[in-house]
Amino acid sequence: MAHPTSSTPPAPLPDISLRHIDPVAYPEGVAFMDGQYLPVSEAKISVLDWGLLHSDATYDTAHVWNGRFFRLNLHLDRFFGGLDRLRMSIPHDRAQVTAILENCVALSGHRAAYVEMICTRGSSPTFSRDPRQAVNRFIAFAVPFGSVANAEQLERGLDIAISDVVRIPPGSVDPQIKNYHWLDLVKGLYDAYDRRAETALVLDSHGNIAEGPGFNVFIVRDGALTTPAYGVLPGITRRSVFDLCIEEGLRCTASDVSVGDLRGADEVFITSTAGGIMPVCRVEGAPIGLGRPGPITRRLADLYWAKHEDPAWSSPVAYPL
Repeated sequence: MAHPTSSTPPAPLPDISLRHIDPVAYPEGVAFMDGQYLPVSEAKISVLDWGLLHSDATYDTAHVWNGRFFRLNLHLDRFFGGLDRLRMSIPHDRAQVTAILENCVALSGHRAAYVEMICTRGSSPTFSRDPRQAVNRFIAFAVPFGSVANAEQLERGLDIAISDVVRIPPGSVDPQIKNYHWLDLVKGLYDAYDRRAETALVLDSHGNIAEGPGFNVFIVRDGALTTPAYGVLPGITRRSVFDLCIEEGLRCTASDVSVGDLRGADEVFITSTAGGIMPVCRVEGAPIGLGRPGPITRRLADLYWAKHEDPAWSSPVAYPL
C-alpha cells in the first residue's frame, strides 16, 4: 500500500453549504421563534444551544381539543415557575405567551393540537461555559394532537413493564420543573420493548413506582385511588384526576406505591396531556384485576373529556374566518 509523501497534494476540502437541506419529514404545524411564525419544519436551534448540549431547558405542553385549550393557565403556571427556578428569562410576559400559543394553533388550523412552549439556556456569543452569559431562547409550536396510547390500546388497555431503572432523584433534578432529562425513561422504554410490553414505569430511589415516559400512574384498590408522591412530575392531568375525584366523592391520595401494590390493584391507569386518562390492564402480560379497563377508569376518563367543553376548564381559540 502506497503511503502519501510530502509531495502528495492534499485532497481538496469540501464546499461549505450556504444553507442546511433537512431530509427529515415533520408533522404539519406552526412554530414561533425570534418574533417569527414559521412552518414547524423551518424551526431550528443552534448546535451550540445548551438545551441540546446539556439538556439545559424547561418546557410545558398544553393541548387543544375541539378548538379549545384545556387548563392552559395551569400549564403557564408551571412553565413560568420553571423559568424562575432555573434562573431563566424570556422577553414575553404571561399574556404575550398566551397570545403566541393561540396564534400558533390558529395559524396551524388544528382543532386538536399538541402545543409546546420551551425555554432553552441558549448559547453564549463566545462559547463561554458560564450559564450567566447565555442568551435564553423562547420557542413555541403547535402540531397535531398525539396520544401515549392509540385507539386500540385505549379500548383494551395498555400492557406495561416495570423497569428496574431508577428515576433521577428529586435531590438532583427538581421534578416540579418540566425538563428533558429523559435518558432514564428511554432506557425504561427499551426494557419494556424487550419484554414485549408497550410502555414502561420506572422506580424511585426507594424502590417504589415512580412514573413513566411522559405520564403519571394511578392505582385503584377497593374504590380508592393512589398515585406516587415522591420524585414525580406533578402532572396537570394528574391534578385533574384529583379535582374530578373531589367532584365525584372518590378518595384519592398521593403516597408510596410499591410494585406489589400496582400488580395487586383492581385497576391501573396512566395520565398525560398526550392522551388524558388511559387504562393499563396488564403488567408484562399478567392481567390487572379482570384484565380490562375498570369502571372507575372509564368513569373518570369520560368526565375528563366532558370537561373539555366546560368554560371553567377550557378556553376557545380564535381561528381565522
